[in-house]
Amino acid sequence: MYFVNAPIFLRWYYPNVTWNRSRNEKNLYLTFDDGPIPEITPWILDTLRDFNVKATFFCVGENIEKNPEIFERIVKNGHQVGNHTYNHLKGWNHSDEAYIMNVMKCHRLTKSYLFRPPYARAKKSQIALLKNQFEMIYWDVLSGDFDVGLSPQNCLKNVLKYTQNGSIIVFHDNIKAISRVQYALPKAIEHFLKQGYTFKTL
Repeated sequence: MYFVNAPIFLRWYYPNVTWNRSRNEKNLYLTFDDGPIPEITPWILDTLRDFNVKATFFCVGENIEKNPEIFERIVKNGHQVGNHTYNHLKGWNHSDEAYIMNVMKCHRLTKSYLFRPPYARAKKSQIALLKNQFEMIYWDVLSGDFDVGLSPQNCLKNVLKYTQNGSIIVFHDNIKAISRVQYALPKAIEHFLKQGYTFKTL
């Protein structure tokens, strides 16, 4: 189960994280989790280039080490990078010490002070330990592109329905998401550009 639009109770439970940016301006924040991988990240970068928009990539450390040239392209193309742990760890399943060590192993590669917990599953104690060094980035629009039971059309509908000023939108550059990302991403970007929105990095 997952929530496309972050509900109030989740925001209450995790008060020390960033769910969205300012609602006062027509800015949007595209984010991509889990890469970089050769199967989809270069296509995403090409699409962003074609629309002349920037995004933030929350990278998994072991994928950076496997695909350094793609990671370098993300940076050279003017996108922001963030930390998504070294091994895509679910914090609930690990001790605080092991989780923090994994985050810091990824930090040595990204050198970023933006952090997003995989699955949004970090213990409050882990967030408390990390929040003084990292901005904890969650989201208010989850595309659902990782859901193999979701049609590409409904993935796009998720994004169009819930996005508003300051929204942080989550897509994924992983294998499971490919068909939905390739359908929904360009259509969503085109739609919001026509609505007068500007895409920014976090």
